[in-house]
Amino acid sequence: MLHPVDLAALGFFVLCWVFYEPALKALRGPGGVLNTDMARIRVAWMLQMSRRESRFMDGQLLGHALNSASFFASSNLLLIAAVAGVLFGGEDSFRSVSSLALIRTSTRLLFETQLALVLITLARGLLDFIWSIRQMNYTLTIVGAAPEIGDGAAAPDPTVIDAVAQAAARVLNGSLTAFNAGVRGYYFALAAAAWIFGPVAFASATLGAVLLLAWRQTHSPAAVAVRDLRGVMDRSEEI
Repeated sequence: MLHPVDLAALGFFVLCWVFYEPALKALRGPGGVLNTDMARIRVAWMLQMSRRESRFMDGQLLGHALNSASFFASSNLLLIAAVAGVLFGGEDSFRSVSSLALIRTSTRLLFETQLALVLITLARGLLDFIWSIRQMNYTLTIVGAAPEIGDGAAAPDPTVIDAVAQAAARVLNGSLTAFNAGVRGYYFALAAAAWIFGPVAFASATLGAVLLLAWRQTHSPAAVAVRDLRGVMDRSEEI
């Protein structure tokens, strides 16, 4: 059995990992969170895309996002393979790690639990990246189905244009929400890895990851800039 202090640190980690995003949104309300503000801006992007004669730039930007998701998914898979290799290394891995002075892993059960948590966190992130890539491909298909606009083309139905823009925005937001969840998994995987230094280090790293993520979502220069832009866009629609 795990020590009660380890169990408490593990419970704290699970609570932070599962409830971080809904808690952040609930505390900040409908606005003031970077991911939420970006979702609003992506809707504006897709509306502009649907009304452009040339959509080459939009395709390039979407392709860049797709490449980023693919890169993170590949990196995640390599990390999973590395952690799994140590986890299934058996007694040899446990003896090698236990010989290090800074490592606090008293039993093989604790050691395997620590590695399994890192592996689960990374695996969840990999699934998010895969889903992000799938939705990105769906977005590209929707963009490709947008009616042609310009000289020589018949005037498209405005209803179809708006439908394409809204569908593309919804699928794109879903894709990048999954991408953000995958990236967030790296933060929690690092916090989980801190467990090998003891439960106090584990809980401290978990709290640090949550505070860093929350600051970047609400008070970082990027969050403030995007929030200001969304405010301008919202006010312009009200006029």
